[in-house]
Amino acid sequence: MKIVINSIDYSGSIVDGPGIRTVLFVQGCMRKCEDCHNPSTWDIAKGKELDIEDIVEDLRKKCLNKKLTISGGEPLLQYPAILELIKSLDDFNIVLYTGFEFDDVPKEIFHYLDYIKVGKYIKEQRSTIIPFMGSNNQKFIELRGGKIEIN
Repeated sequence: MKIVINSIDYSGSIVDGPGIRTVLFVQGCMRKCEDCHNPSTWDIAKGKELDIEDIVEDLRKKCLNKKLTISGGEPLLQYPAILELIKSLDDFNIVLYTGFEFDDVPKEIFHYLDYIKVGKYIKEQRSTIIPFMGSNNQKFIELRGGKIEIN
């Protein structure tokens, strides 16, 4: 299976989830939020289509602390590929950033994530105080360690 990405940042982000993280930016987003941090990820035709196996191999070689954030773009627009990717990285600590609301995210994916950031970025609610958030309406939820129940 293939996934369309914008880039993979191995430089060590400290703003995309707990700890020092590698960030995979997927390509394609329908939201086009005003003041989006990553407008270069909107047009899916401008991305690079890669085999998931190649991405997994690259992450295993270069992401030594096994902390990965999947952002975008909108990762859930490529849901089958994203699900396959995170299942292949079951020993990684994974954060998923999505503009979808919590109730609209396919529940199956929760079993493979450590954290999820949900909610569309809203310029008028911009936040620089809340860790890992772009705007106050967004939520950063821990999914492992008994923080929520998954039915």
